[in-house]
Amino acid sequence: MPPSPSHREVRNLPLLVVSIMLATLMQVIDSTIANVALPDMQGSLSATQDQAAWILTSYIVAAAIATPATGWLAARFGRRHLLVVAIAGFTLASVLCGIATDIGQMVAFRVLQGLFGAALVPISQSSLLDAFPPEKHGAAMAMWGMGVMVGPIVGPPLGGWLTDHYSWHWVFLINVPVGIVALLGVLASVPADDTHASRFDWRGFAFLALGIASLQLMLDRGNEKDWFGALEIQVECALAFLGFYLYWVHSRSSERPFVDLGLLRDRNFGTATLFIFIVGVLLFATMALMPPYLQNLMGYPVVTTGLLLAPRGVGTLIAMTVVGRLLARGIDARVPMATGLLLIAFSLWMTTGFSADMPTAPVVWSGVIQGLGLGLVFVPVSMLAYATLPPRARTEAAGLFSLSRNIGSSVGISIVFTLVARGTQANHAELAERLTPYSTTPLPAIWNPASTQGLVALNAEVTRQAAAIAYLNDFWLMMWLTLAALPLVLLFRVPRRGGAGVSVAAAVDH
Repeated sequence: MPPSPSHREVRNLPLLVVSIMLATLMQVIDSTIANVALPDMQGSLSATQDQAAWILTSYIVAAAIATPATGWLAARFGRRHLLVVAIAGFTLASVLCGIATDIGQMVAFRVLQGLFGAALVPISQSSLLDAFPPEKHGAAMAMWGMGVMVGPIVGPPLGGWLTDHYSWHWVFLINVPVGIVALLGVLASVPADDTHASRFDWRGFAFLALGIASLQLMLDRGNEKDWFGALEIQVECALAFLGFYLYWVHSRSSERPFVDLGLLRDRNFGTATLFIFIVGVLLFATMALMPPYLQNLMGYPVVTTGLLLAPRGVGTLIAMTVVGRLLARGIDARVPMATGLLLIAFSLWMTTGFSADMPTAPVVWSGVIQGLGLGLVFVPVSMLAYATLPPRARTEAAGLFSLSRNIGSSVGISIVFTLVARGTQANHAELAERLTPYSTTPLPAIWNPASTQGLVALNAEVTRQAAAIAYLNDFWLMMWLTLAALPLVLLFRVPRRGGAGVSVAAAVDH
């Protein structure tokens, strides 16, 4: 049989790109925009700190559970219909979040947001790949990557600005005009595609959902509950292992498993999935560390913190624009990937020299360099991930790809905050040991340990410096992780120009 076409003709390609980008940006921003508004929501909804944390956790867990179902839903109902329902449902859920009056309603509506929004990122990626010919996949992934990479950077400052100038309700209500424009654009530009009925693998879905939900809960709440010292974390770890093990056993005996793990046997896609997991760790862990570093240790307000982090997004946009054009001209995709990793490592090396009393210039320049590196890495890995897969497998593969990135972000955030918390305690103890009444170095009067006020001020400064050291240790760890990922670049296969790799894979599949 002839191979399936590598792309589909679209009547209004610019409108399709803009509509899909808006939908992607809306979903990705919502994963971080509510973080800074959490204290205001906690007071308004009369919730405890632990209850308010579920506003973030419920969204993350729901999206993680629903993401693997994207492939089956797209095959059964068509990507166009799935995209329409996802955008409309996400917009409606945003309205409900904006008018919620108690914590129970808010958590329930955030679950709805996560369930509807889960399909937006993988569907948008596979739709853009189908709309562009193989030789322009680099440019397509550059446009898609702008939403995925810049969204989490824009989210916190935008959420802080909306909360300061209006109220926390607008953190969610701002999605309404964006969602309406994206929905109308998708209806006008995205073509209908073929569908085929297939049995839904309820057993596989249940096993996988159990594993993913338990893993996400464990990662999200581990630091707060002191990890395996708490029964909750022990139970969640056991359930995660059980869910993934049962799904692995089930997938080996099922003719059509819920998620085809055989896609990972494709060398490019398997390597890219591992690679994007590491990118998720680096991107979100750094993003999670910098705001509290700037706010708690350097004393910057939320809006100023957002402005200081914005140059990283600018660097990402510039790099994605450049690398998209380079890939279209036939450059080996592994070259910008390796260059990007080296730039990320260099930027993290710069952050290891930060101090709690430094000027803003190092923050801005390290952010720009890291943004350039992330842009150079993200576009080629997103393109090569699907270069040797048949077109019909793109949507299911995009779900796995997005899930890997999201789990990587959860793992990264959990690890770095645990290390900061424990490192701060250890560093505080070591620094305090060196401060004795018999020290030959005189202390300023404000830190005079002979008075209660001076002792409190001295302890606060020791804690601040201990936390600063803990943050720097995290930056060192991420730098070495970045360098350790460099050899993975050599595992990628670059298909011949003109998409031959895609055509061959499609022919073999048929």
